[in-house]
Amino acid sequence: MSSSNAVISAGTTYSSDPEDLQAVTDLLHRFFSAFVSGPGAVTGGEVLREVLLPGAVIVSTCGAPEPRVHSVEEFIRPRVELLSGGRLQDFREWPTEWRIELFGDVAQIWCGYAKSWSEAGEPHTGRGMKSSQLVRTAAGWRFSAIAWDDERPGVPMS
Repeated sequence: MSSSNAVISAGTTYSSDPEDLQAVTDLLHRFFSAFVSGPGAVTGGEVLREVLLPGAVIVSTCGAPEPRVHSVEEFIRPRVELLSGGRLQDFREWPTEWRIELFGDVAQIWCGYAKSWSEAGEPHTGRGMKSSQLVRTAAGWRFSAIAWDDERPGVPMS
């Protein structure tokens, strides 16, 4: 997807710097590129280490009684194991639409995503929303925090 899928509305984008917008959009796509099954899963783990600050906070809700807070390695390790273990086939996850807000050296992304895979020969799909905070570092933009929730009964995406 190109940056033309970004939802930038008047009054919410504080930077008109197209280079920053493109850099954050590219980082968003690089993040999602990490979620693939098979041999690419190990490389995906390395991609996540590149795009996340070492101290980034990752939080999943997904209907759990309490949010699950993960360190970078606590987030990466089980995903690499799951995606490289053979149980899931043809897994991939991608952004569907997003809104980026930028100011100076901070940015946030509100992003819809979709995912698809096969398990035991049965096709599956899912969707959800991610809220991400980013900061500009000497090495470029990096994620400092990500929180997400999956669509499920009682929590539909319109």
